[in-house]
Amino acid sequence: MTLYQPFLDYAIAYLRSRLELSPYPIPDGFEYKSAITGKGKNQEEVITTSYAFQSPKIRQIRAAHVQGGQSLQVLNFVIFPHLNYDLPFFGADLVTLPGGHLIALDMQPLFRDDLVYQAKYTEPILPIFHAHQQHLTWGGDFPEEARPFFSPAFLWTRPQETAVVETHVFAAFKDYLKAYLDFVDKAESVINAPALTAIEQAQLRYLRYRSEKDPARGMFRRFYGEEWTEEYIHGFLFDLERKRQYSSPI
Repeated sequence: MTLYQPFLDYAIAYLRSRLELSPYPIPDGFEYKSAITGKGKNQEEVITTSYAFQSPKIRQIRAAHVQGGQSLQVLNFVIFPHLNYDLPFFGADLVTLPGGHLIALDMQPLFRDDLVYQAKYTEPILPIFHAHQQHLTWGGDFPEEARPFFSPAFLWTRPQETAVVETHVFAAFKDYLKAYLDFVDKAESVINAPALTAIEQAQLRYLRYRSEKDPARGMFRRFYGEEWTEEYIHGFLFDLERKRQYSSPI
């Protein structure tokens, strides 16, 4: 079993226990993709599998799981609410590379500087953040341009030991996911037209940033080529803009 498979298995089972899940369409060619990298004894098969669901309040729950041997393990797990809810995004980037582990967990806010929004969605999870920060120290600088898209409860860490990922990171992942689904339980549909517009613009702003700056782009291009990579990013991982082109406004 790979390092992040237990995270994925837990998340799907827990989501099923809390939400009314149905499949979210995955475009052809994205559920499973493999490539051979390296030469001779260093040859490895890199497999990328994709999973996607939806529920009455959630537009897309999706996971990309990359397995490329001990030195390449990635799980990108994101939850995007429907556009008539002001819920933040749930984001988990769990990355293992030859140089170590890179872990990012957050409930990424639609409105970073709105104090009422912060009181609703950030302050309740700060105790969870501080509890896990004792074991998962701050991972250091990250791009200035990314800061508006993360909350004060952004758990960003670079553990050296795999055992820390298997224990403390997994515990944080579970707590953040539970807290997020507690928010989903309480979320009420927004009907105010200006608020709906603001939510849509905030979601699009985030997705455009993520799709343009996706740190996995170089890795995917190397393994699967540019055409597959760009279609995977825009047609599945961050597909809202394309979906909006083919649907009427709320």
